Amino acid sequence: MSASVRFIARKILPLIADIEVHGDVSQLPKGGYMLASNHLGRLDSLVVYYVIDNDDLIHPLTDKYKSNLFFRLVAWWLRVTWLKRGQADTKAMREFITRLKNGGVMVIAPEGTRSKTESLLKAEPGAIYIASMANVCIIPVALTGTEDAVVKSRLKRFQKLKITITTDGAMIQPPDIKSVKGVERDVLLQNSIDEVMCHIAASLPESYRGYYKDFPKVKELLQNKKTNP
Repeated sequence: MSASVRFIARKILPLIADIEVHGDVSQLPKGGYMLASNHLGRLDSLVVYYVIDNDDLIHPLTDKYKSNLFFRLVAWWLRVTWLKRGQADTKAMREFITRLKNGGVMVIAPEGTRSKTESLLKAEPGAIYIASMANVCIIPVALTGTEDAVVKSRLKRFQKLKITITTDGAMIQPPDIKSVKGVERDVLLQNSIDEVMCHIAASLPESYRGYYKDFPKVKELLQNKKTNP
């Protein structure tokens, strides 16, 4: 199934979109890692296939879409794992961790929902928990041009989409959380996912940075880019 999706991403998607890739995606591992991106629109999941070479892509999707026939078909095509909304879905978590340990690649948007303003929302720490338990790194990736409204508007006017995929080369190792409990663990998880999001923010135009625009880490990363272009 992944091969057919990758074919569309690499052969069909360029027919409707000009895609710019910034950063050396050839350095991406073959498997056993998590790819975290901002979430702008429904096209995001397809776009990531443009740069990933792996036949076990792990796509989590909230079950609020399960009643929609179109989304069920897309979920079947992408081999989506449904997540129970508003609760800790331990069965899904175990599946994610097992597949990551076995070399899968998990594609996740830590914000948890599409940003209607196009700018970054505060991220939820679940991705860090999963990556820590599976002992895999997290690679931040920034997307632009996949906003639902923009995609719809440009395609209606027969204009090609303008999509960018940016990675700054960071491979963030999550902290070991097994010996940390309670509030201390909550703070550690949130700080860790914020670091991931800061890398995404620093790879986005200023108008997309949203919640993370004034984080010291973002300013540090932007300054490093100026110093070492």
